[in-house]
Amino acid sequence: MQLEIIGYIGAVIMGLSLGLIGGGGSILTVPILVYLFSVDAVLATAYSLFIVGLTSLIGSFSHMKMGNIHWKTALVFGIPSIISVFLTRAYLVPAIPATLFTIAGLEITKPIGLLLLFAIIMLLASYSMIKKQKSKAEPTGEIKYNYPLIIAEGIVVGAVTGLVGAGGGFLIIPALVLLAKLPMKQAVGTSLIIIASKSLIGFTGDLKGDEIIDWNFLLIFSAIAIVGILVGSMYSKKVSNEKLKPIFGWFILVMGIYIIIKETLLK
Repeated sequence: MQLEIIGYIGAVIMGLSLGLIGGGGSILTVPILVYLFSVDAVLATAYSLFIVGLTSLIGSFSHMKMGNIHWKTALVFGIPSIISVFLTRAYLVPAIPATLFTIAGLEITKPIGLLLLFAIIMLLASYSMIKKQKSKAEPTGEIKYNYPLIIAEGIVVGAVTGLVGAGGGFLIIPALVLLAKLPMKQAVGTSLIIIASKSLIGFTGDLKGDEIIDWNFLLIFSAIAIVGILVGSMYSKKVSNEKLKPIFGWFILVMGIYIIIKETLLK
């Protein structure tokens, strides 16, 4: 019971992160589900897609009102990403063998393999959040697209999302700023709508009729995370996300290292 209470507090923190800094929070969802609610790792990646998708969709509404979503960019980046995440969930994840390989007597199963991949993604995310960003002038004028790079990144982010169940905001936001030349506020808003669409559509790749999904738990967890993102969005104007990012980054770094140690040395 105590672990569940901590888990629901984690749901609030996940939502707060999405609301305050536009990304990073979704990467906490799978560890919370696996270690605090004892959800199977493969199922947890599916649950995470639904939770992150619904939470991001609700969080994007305030950005819609403020005009912070660049719809053309959302389509250019989002469509290849949506196709990629759906195909990954529907075909690639089910095709992964139950046992991947054995090293030094440790059997790396499908759930362990996904958790280790997830931990590596967490380490990359933490680095992108901890490192100091060089201040650049906000782009002005007409937005010019590097279509091949945007489409390629959309496909890669979709595959990553499909495999580990994270929204990939830490990958999407830099891509939108660097490749689509969006101002940061628009990049955050556009990122949320991309995360919402690809995560929710990716989740449908798991709905084949024979899965056992605890909808009651999913909706409760999502509702708590939504409270977090609404509060985070409310305070995002008052709190500097550049100050919050490194703190959250160090937290994700510790979590990533913990997962690697727990799934290898402590097995």
